[in-house]
Amino acid sequence: MVSQIFTLLFILGIPFFIYGTYYFVVGLFGYTKHNTYVQSPPKNRMVAIIAARNEAAVIGNLIESLHQQDYPQELMDIYVIPNNCTDDTEGVALAHGAKIMKCPAEVKSKGAALSQFFDYIFRENDVYDAFCVFDADNVVDRHFFTSMNNALVSGEKIAQGYRDSKNPDDSWISGCQSVFYWTLNRFLNLARHKLGWSATLNGTGFMMHADVVRKEGFNTFSLTEDIEFTTQCVIKGYRVAWVPEAITFDEHPLTFEQSWSQRKRWSTGTIQCFGQYSQQLLDCVIKDKNRSAMDMLMFLVAPFVQVLTCIYTVCSFIILGMLLINTSIWSNALTFSLAFSIGGVLCSVFFTAMVLWLEGKKIKQVNNISMFSFWFYLASWIPINILCFIKPIQIWEPIEHTQSVKISQMVK
Repeated sequence: MVSQIFTLLFILGIPFFIYGTYYFVVGLFGYTKHNTYVQSPPKNRMVAIIAARNEAAVIGNLIESLHQQDYPQELMDIYVIPNNCTDDTEGVALAHGAKIMKCPAEVKSKGAALSQFFDYIFRENDVYDAFCVFDADNVVDRHFFTSMNNALVSGEKIAQGYRDSKNPDDSWISGCQSVFYWTLNRFLNLARHKLGWSATLNGTGFMMHADVVRKEGFNTFSLTEDIEFTTQCVIKGYRVAWVPEAITFDEHPLTFEQSWSQRKRWSTGTIQCFGQYSQQLLDCVIKDKNRSAMDMLMFLVAPFVQVLTCIYTVCSFIILGMLLINTSIWSNALTFSLAFSIGGVLCSVFFTAMVLWLEGKKIKQVNNISMFSFWFYLASWIPINILCFIKPIQIWEPIEHTQSVKISQMVK
């Protein structure tokens, strides 16, 4: 009977092992050198789009960094979409030389603001070759538009830039979230690009060719418009390119409560996208042998896998503990489970240090506690996902941005 229980636990654990192995193998391609695009003369007229809600404290620095691009200013415009503002976001944007587009309809999410912007621009001022989307708390490296122009000239239609951090040393949670995005940059986006698959849009610092948006539209319903638009593009046969030379510096939450709220939105949006698009992705895998669709399906199923893995792990420990009590025999399975759990925490410290080294960061750039708490940050996704299944959030909860940092400080 005992051996049968061990066999059953082993069989039940196989799907989780396969899922983990899949991402381990994909991640190996993140150890390769990143791609570079041929330097090309500036030719594409582009526009920076910034949807902003109560961002008066930070939006000026973003617009300044856009004015400092090494790309010809006559080929660039900056549009700010103020929505639901109770501060002077619009006034600050105008004072720094941005154009304003006011939404004619109610805005409940960033995706809704972008959708109304595209409706307006194609109707009133359809002169752009590409659109670059930023969050108001960003500052942008001066080579961003030049790098995206190189990708456009090379034939790319959609591209994600490198998402760096403004404040990795401000708190342990901002440090952990910085490490999280550095990990995504290398082991998801770089790795996928090397495999010829689609990278994933990360909410800010991405580019879309006007032809794509004009033809396909920008119509998203979920709380994660970036993941949803990526999914839509993969289904329609596009891929998101990876352009790591196009760098944006993003402000990460300072408190665990803020991070918790933000990640609940991400998880809810991912679950929404799975429910809406999983069948279409599966059809692309079966009919078209689309590997990017398969990879996107694996990405969207992550919240489900994380919750089921947690349930499997807890139940396994309970069963193994009961067997120990009833038989007084310490099993190899229990030894492996404990060693794997403890080893996982220790490996997270080495993994964090490795990510910093690979991304050219120094340990002193990151909050010291983050080096030892990244495992807790990752583990906290599990209760977040559980809550999102039980009670998904319904509205976009904005995160207050207060770190007024100029691009010159980030370059330094």
